[in-house]
Amino acid sequence: MTKLSVNINKVATIRNARGGNTPDVLKFAVDCERFGAQGITVHPRPDERHIRYADALAIKPQIGVEYNIEGNPKGVSKSRPYGFIDLVKEIRPAQVTLVPDADGVLTSNAGWNTSKHQGYLTDVVKEFKQSGIRVSIFIDADPVMIELAARTGTDRVELYTESYASRYAAGREEAIRPFVVAAEAARQCGLGLNAGHDLSLQNLAYFRQQIPWVDEVSIGHALISDALYLGIEETIHRYLACLE
Repeated sequence: MTKLSVNINKVATIRNARGGNTPDVLKFAVDCERFGAQGITVHPRPDERHIRYADALAIKPQIGVEYNIEGNPKGVSKSRPYGFIDLVKEIRPAQVTLVPDADGVLTSNAGWNTSKHQGYLTDVVKEFKQSGIRVSIFIDADPVMIELAARTGTDRVELYTESYASRYAAGREEAIRPFVVAAEAARQCGLGLNAGHDLSLQNLAYFRQQIPWVDEVSIGHALISDALYLGIEETIHRYLACLE
């Protein structure tokens, strides 16, 4: 079964636009679980423009489903005296997803160069695994980068699916092809497989049909946008239906 992990960053973005605690990020995470989501994802960035480090800490005891924290291991909070690695090790989520975000980026826009950063990633993966945390590396659909990712000791890779989503309308068969090749490479390396970025109700079912062994999809922007029209409970049910 492919699990659905709901990224709740956009909920925090709305809250932060006005201050206060509306909408309540913690309640939203709990409700996502209640409505059937099998995971909650957060991506705290150093500027805390959406999920704050304090949110990441507070969510863990409130949920019973898998907790996934994404981010750049080099990130350092502007409001707390420690960095991303310290935060994750304190929380001990089920999974940490390493993303090579540069400062100031609007959203994640590339996977790791696992050749250039081989040694660094190996050290970071080891540190998290020693704390009992499963590690996933955010990566482009490139078999070479995936094979090199396997050498770091990571448990999984997460395929960066923006190019699949952007090319889907023009021809889904062509759009999915490099991802099937990449997914096969991950499987041959013994890696678990996640996917995320711009997956939606329009393209998710086909992705799952073509790569049925994907372990988990992490979806935020499209899912939260759909919830504005459908409500969060109905939206989660529809995304789960795409993964059946």
